Amino acid sequence: MNTNETNKYFLPAAVIIAGLFIAGAVLWSGSHPAKAPGVADNGAAAPAPAVDIKNVKTDGDPFIGDPNAPVTIAFWSDFQCPFCKAFEVGGIPQIQTPPALPDIIKNYVDTGKAKVVFMDFVFLGNDSVTAALYNRSVWKLYPKQYFAWRTAMYKAQDQEGDQGFGNAASIDKLDATIPGLDAAKITVDVKANASAYQAMNDADKAEAAKAGVSSTPSFIIGTQKIEGAYPYANFQAAIEAALAK
Repeated sequence: MNTNETNKYFLPAAVIIAGLFIAGAVLWSGSHPAKAPGVADNGAAAPAPAVDIKNVKTDGDPFIGDPNAPVTIAFWSDFQCPFCKAFEVGGIPQIQTPPALPDIIKNYVDTGKAKVVFMDFVFLGNDSVTAALYNRSVWKLYPKQYFAWRTAMYKAQDQEGDQGFGNAASIDKLDATIPGLDAAKITVDVKANASAYQAMNDADKAEAAKAGVSSTPSFIIGTQKIEGAYPYANFQAAIEAALAK
């Protein structure tokens, strides 16, 4: 990813304007990110949409934590997005700070204060679409192993887009290495339910659009929106603010 932007360390992966398709894949260029939300066509600033987690539909999406936790963190991601990897597991050179998610889990998820809902925002190519379908299948068939699978997916991530890990064959191979998963069963389920899973992913993207989310990783915590793989302290502040309400 080209990170020569003003905020090069924490810039989320940008979404290219809808409608630019080649061979069915979404084009993306880190050097030409989409227009920032809230900027009108004439360049005049317009108010960004107000956000509130209460208005985000998360039913049916994968999550970790107590279902009745007082704080819900809606997290939109793409399995091919390197900055999503930075947030979840780290390991990309552009961001040297530790991944934020482990500390969120330790301090808020494991203590029952928050749950993290994983929502799909697919835009980086065919491998992104494939991974999102597998994401739904693993959650349905093996919810207890879901987070271990998700972590393994991000650790296996290599080149962004359709250039390496991420097609069905490579995910099948990874699935076979994760205890408790039947890789063959997942493959069959993905093929049988692809249309239904795609509809779920489309619904997640529609929720993102309602909130003015146009990039990954993006989050809504309470009435705050965070767009980018920021350090843990940024998320801590937002969670504490939501807990205080």
